[in-house]
Amino acid sequence: MPGANLTRIEAEARKAVVEAPIHYHVNLDLTVGAKTFGSDVLICFNAQPGSSTFLDLIADEVSEIVLNGQRLDPSEVFVDNRIELTGLKTKNEVSVKALCRYSNTGEGLHRSVDPSDGNVYLYSQFEVPDARRVYAVFDQPDLKATFDFKVLAPKSWIVTSNMPAASVEDDDRLTAEGTLEAKPAETTRLWSFDPTPVMSSYLTAICAGPYAEWHTEYRNEDGRTIPMAQYCRQAVADAFAKDVDYLFDITKKGFAFYAKTWGVPYPYAKFDQIYVPEYNAGAMENIGMVTIRDSYVFESKVTDALAERRVVTVLHELAHMWFGDYVTMKWWNDLWLNESFAEFTSTLATAEATEWHDAWATFCSGEKSWALRQDQLPTTHPIVAPINDLNDTYVNFDGITYAKGASVLKQLVYYVGRAKFFQGIHNYLNKHAYSNATLGDLLAELELTSGRDLKAWSAKWLEESGINTITPELEENGDGTIASLTLVQSAPAEHPVLRPHRLALGFYNEDAATGRIVRTDRLELDVDGESTAVTAAAGKPRPALLLINDEDLTYTKIRFDANSLAFAEQRLPDFDDALARAVIWLAFWDMTRDGEFPAERFVDLTLRLLATETESTTFRYALACMSTTAHHYVAADRRDEVLKHVAAELWKLAGAAEAGSDSQFQLATAYLGYGEEGDAAFAANARGLLDGSVTLEGLEIDNNFTWTIVNALASVNEYDDADIDAQLKKKETTENREFAYGARAVKGTAEAKAWAWDQALNNADLTNSQLEAVARGFAATPRPDLAAPYAAKYFETVDWIWSNKTFHMAEALLEGLYPGYADPVELVSLGESWLAGHEDADAALRRIILENVYSSKRTLKVRKYNESL
Repeated sequence: MPGANLTRIEAEARKAVVEAPIHYHVNLDLTVGAKTFGSDVLICFNAQPGSSTFLDLIADEVSEIVLNGQRLDPSEVFVDNRIELTGLKTKNEVSVKALCRYSNTGEGLHRSVDPSDGNVYLYSQFEVPDARRVYAVFDQPDLKATFDFKVLAPKSWIVTSNMPAASVEDDDRLTAEGTLEAKPAETTRLWSFDPTPVMSSYLTAICAGPYAEWHTEYRNEDGRTIPMAQYCRQAVADAFAKDVDYLFDITKKGFAFYAKTWGVPYPYAKFDQIYVPEYNAGAMENIGMVTIRDSYVFESKVTDALAERRVVTVLHELAHMWFGDYVTMKWWNDLWLNESFAEFTSTLATAEATEWHDAWATFCSGEKSWALRQDQLPTTHPIVAPINDLNDTYVNFDGITYAKGASVLKQLVYYVGRAKFFQGIHNYLNKHAYSNATLGDLLAELELTSGRDLKAWSAKWLEESGINTITPELEENGDGTIASLTLVQSAPAEHPVLRPHRLALGFYNEDAATGRIVRTDRLELDVDGESTAVTAAAGKPRPALLLINDEDLTYTKIRFDANSLAFAEQRLPDFDDALARAVIWLAFWDMTRDGEFPAERFVDLTLRLLATETESTTFRYALACMSTTAHHYVAADRRDEVLKHVAAELWKLAGAAEAGSDSQFQLATAYLGYGEEGDAAFAANARGLLDGSVTLEGLEIDNNFTWTIVNALASVNEYDDADIDAQLKKKETTENREFAYGARAVKGTAEAKAWAWDQALNNADLTNSQLEAVARGFAATPRPDLAAPYAAKYFETVDWIWSNKTFHMAEALLEGLYPGYADPVELVSLGESWLAGHEDADAALRRIILENVYSSKRTLKVRKYNESL
């Protein structure tokens, strides 16, 4: 769709034509059926007289276009998802009547039917720019406007938008057949909402359906009372009701923390949070009405890591109300600034304003490990990435944009000083309120408050790709004191940039009284250039472990001196501080995936850590990275033995874990991912957990864990389609349908893989979440013989997927269906051949394929290292 991929040059040209004020009157009719809805918009805007421009619109049908009183022929002016507007005046009015299509892909206006009760739920998702799937619009962030929405909906529904409802009026019309699925037609209501403040179109939002609702209010720091609401599907309302007060409390703590931290009270009229089904992202910062994936409604036991992540997500989206919404980027190249700032400040707020005090350890193990992985791919890019068109934007919702950017902002806070940093943020928000700004605008304010020249800092940290490594060179005196300590900074050849770092060195030793490893000394210093002498360390007793980047103040890879490495490998579980453990563990994982530390030693180190680790996200990522290591990185002839060893140890650890604990839950879940066909003991344990003949004290076999067991049994062909269908019939819900699709796809047979491949590619009735479940199940069975037939087939299908699917669905398929358990030599050969033949392919598509192929290249490299030992 040529008109669907807006380029930066086109956006700049349109910005030069279209002028403020811009106002939209948007009328949506949600009563016309199950496939489409009515969209009627009147846009008032100024422009350069005599100029031409275009509106964005993706619609099934456009019945009327009127520009300044003149009817235009839709067949002539509506082409390639654009409406051409010519002969513009100083003041203009254009009206567009259209039929737009509901999606089942999480884009535009998504329509979901809950199988448990037949209720229909709608929600919008407009980032990157998908408001054009719902109404005609100048869909770019720097053409800010005011909006008023009117929505006609079934009488039994509620409708929410960015602003409070000004009126809700009953209507005598009846809904069309199919609007409410199998339910009888009913009369309608017209919801009219207050006009919005000036805002970007991608932040407008509409949700509609028979959502359950809860309300409270917050006394804002400017004296206003802010209405607050939480919404979810009726089917999960009982579970959600248990958490509503807690989530309101977390949100209120966020209001207070942010207002105090940067001195700007919450700026909008209300704040809703609506938990919606089949969501592509974690959440979305629509002004005044945040949408959140309803997997964050916990009907079954979840890890503490996920419970904490929900808190961070709530605070992340709340931070966007100021940073991204109140002040918005001019173009998508500054997307990172929105996301990095929200990620950094939400972690800060979680650590300082909630009970999750180890949030920075969570950030290190989770977000930062994501950043390090992304930054070492051939597709790495500067934090300030060049964004030439919308396709570039889609693929930059990545570990650089979120996690590296957040880590670098944390470094910037220490570089300029916390008080000066947030004073600069205060000034930036006030200066650019309700408008658009750039990175340069932010740095200008930070320079004024800090006195630092940030242009050179920005050039190295934000405008260059890659990651540095800092290694200690330590010489010891005969009496055990440090003679000299030098920190050596290096950079990869392809990104040879050495950066300034503000970091801490931690000295760790055993506490004689407790046997725990504690920090006994700390130095904080600036590191710059290739070599930095740490003169303050001379004469100090050499510690058992010297930790570079203690407290995780900067963004870098670290290495250890030989003594520290040996000590950390043996004593990591005994370190008293969760963040120190996370920093050390991440360094070991990085060395393992770089082929510098033996895979089997990493597995054993991780198993020892899991016996005592209390930080849930570190626990979760340790399990995940151990799985990658055991399945992909160990020497090929050792793989089966290592997998059996890991499975046995996980089962032992689960049995020894505290009853009902997070550790027990994660260990039992992880164990169920190590099944092999023909392993009678595994099958007995899994079936025993399911029927109650095998128990782990305190481990509840609830709905979601039941499906975890079903998935495990299906993967080793101990559960067939009839068994899966029977399990689903016990409780057919939105979530359980997804679990069932995944269980069918994960089965260890060629027939199951063929079915999954066909369903993922060709079943247009699958929702986005169901498609993702099928793709995950297809690729998750760790058997090379089942993956092998799809190596060539994958690369033969790439072009068709890209041409026939929306971006989000194409991304889900191209990432999810990659047969990573096939022979990596063949995958690399096929992948390089495809890339060589597609040099002119869309950059977004090439990036996805490059990253898949590189994962196979890394497997080959690391496996070769381990085979050489």
